Amino acid sequence: MSYRIGLVGKPSVGKSSFFNAATMNDIPEGAYPFTTIDPSVGEAYVRVDCAAPEFEEACTPSVGFCDGGTRFVPVKLVDVAGLIPGAHEGKGLGNQFLTDLNEADVLVHVVDFSGETDREGEPTEDHDPRADIDFLENELDMWYLDVLEKGLERHRTGYNGAEGNIEEDLAEQMSAFRTNKDEIKQVLLSTGAGIDPDEWEEATKATVAREIRKRTKPIVIAANKMDKPAAQASFESITADPDYDHLTFVPTSAHAEKALKEADDAGVVDYKPGAAEFEIVGDPSTEQAAGLEQIREYITEFGGTGVQQVLESALFDVLDAIAVFPGSANGRADSQGVFRDCFILPDGATTEDFAHHIHSDIGEGLLHGIDCRSNRQIGAEHELGHRDVVELVTTN
Repeated sequence: MSYRIGLVGKPSVGKSSFFNAATMNDIPEGAYPFTTIDPSVGEAYVRVDCAAPEFEEACTPSVGFCDGGTRFVPVKLVDVAGLIPGAHEGKGLGNQFLTDLNEADVLVHVVDFSGETDREGEPTEDHDPRADIDFLENELDMWYLDVLEKGLERHRTGYNGAEGNIEEDLAEQMSAFRTNKDEIKQVLLSTGAGIDPDEWEEATKATVAREIRKRTKPIVIAANKMDKPAAQASFESITADPDYDHLTFVPTSAHAEKALKEADDAGVVDYKPGAAEFEIVGDPSTEQAAGLEQIREYITEFGGTGVQQVLESALFDVLDAIAVFPGSANGRADSQGVFRDCFILPDGATTEDFAHHIHSDIGEGLLHGIDCRSNRQIGAEHELGHRDVVELVTTN
C-alpha cells in the first residue's frame, strides 16, 4: 500500500459518504461543517485484471481479494479535514490540512455538482461548482507560492553559495512537494519565466507556483451527486470549458455506491464494486426496490457509480501507475500460494525498482528478471509494463 490518495472537499458535499462508500468504514457523515475533524485513513481498492487465469491458475492473494478474475488491490485513502478559506495561511485546520495533503500522491476533490451547497457547505440553490473547483486550486496555489517565495529568498541571499542556481535552490526549498531541479527547470522553460528571477513579475511567480503544483499535486474531480439533473447539466457545461482541461472529471454518486454495497452485504443484491450492473437476489421492500431501480438507471447511463472509477482514474490515468505481479513461469511465486501479490509501481519503473520495492535485499542482489509470459530474460534497467508478471533472480 505505497500509494496514498487524498480526499478533499468543502463541508456537506458528500466527502465522508465517498470515503465510506470506497472503504465501507464507519466514520461520521453529516450535512454540517467539520464532520471530519481528524484525517481518517482507510483501505480502498483499485481493480486490475488478474494474471493468474493466463497461467491456468487460481490466485491466493495475500492482501486484497480476487473476484471473477478481477483483482482488487489495496491503496490508502486519506479523508482530509480542514478545507476552508485561508487554509494556506493556517486558518482553521490549515497547517494540519496542508501537511496531510502533502502526504498524498494524488488528490480526489469531491464537488457537489448539484449546486445545493454553498461555499461554506450550507444548503442553497444554483451554486456554481466552478467556485468550489477554483477554491481548492487557489488555496493550493497560494500555499505553493508562499514556499516558492522562500526559495527565491534562499537564492537571493546565496544560501547555497555563489555557484547555486535558481532551479537547485527552488528544488531544495520545495523538496517536500517531491520535485527536483530537472522538473523545476522544465517548469521555468515551459512557462517562459526564464532562469533569472530578478526579471520575474508577480504574475510570473504565481504562474510558476501553479505549474509546479499541477505537476506535483494532480487533482481528479469526483463530480458528486450526479444522479440529479442539475448536476448533469453542470457536468456537461464544465467539462466543455477549456479553463478546466487540466483536470480529470469523473461522474460520481457516492450515495449509490454505498447503497449497493450495503444491499450486497445484506444479501439483497449481488454487486461487484465498480460494476455497471447488479442483480436483485433477495427480497427488498417496495421502497428498497424503487430505490434500487433508480440506482440501476443511473449506473446503466454512467457505467457505474463512479466511486471505483475515480480511484482508478487517479492512480492509473493521472499518475500513470502500473500493476506488476511477482511470479515465475508457472505463476507460483513461492510455496505459500499462487500470485499472492500485486504491487502498484510508478510509470517507468524498472526491474531493479521492482526488486527494491519488494525488499532492499532482493534489489541489492538482483541479477536479472524473467518475463514470465515469454520466458525471456530482462535486464535490471528494463521498463516494466502494466500487468507484467516478473520473476526476480537474485543472489539474496
